[in-house]
Amino acid sequence: MGINSTEVSYSFGQLGSTFINVYDNDMKPPVGKVFVAVTFLEDTTFDSNGGLIADASNITRGLQYIGTESAAHDIGTATVDEGSGGKQIDDTVNFQAGLTIYGRWSTINLKTGAVIAYIGD
Repeated sequence: MGINSTEVSYSFGQLGSTFINVYDNDMKPPVGKVFVAVTFLEDTTFDSNGGLIADASNITRGLQYIGTESAAHDIGTATVDEGSGGKQIDDTVNFQAGLTIYGRWSTINLKTGAVIAYIGD
């Protein structure tokens, strides 16, 4: 049986988006929501303190999404649920204009650049 597209639509940014180019200012989605995709309009770096915080609200395993606060998929030995060797992003990592990343983030704080962040469940 197929999946009704309205049942999954809120996972793909249909709850709206926001333009961010303000530096040293945390941008947060509405309460109970997360940023599910980030499209880079200019070459962009994240602030090293709270720049890209992965959502950890529903995690039963290790952290699954890249971020500036900790590494995703960074356990000692890979399992069927989680990888090993992941690295934490710092403020020197440049995301090029035109790139879109997908995941679940609770906070975005830019050091440089401009993005559109899409909101979902």
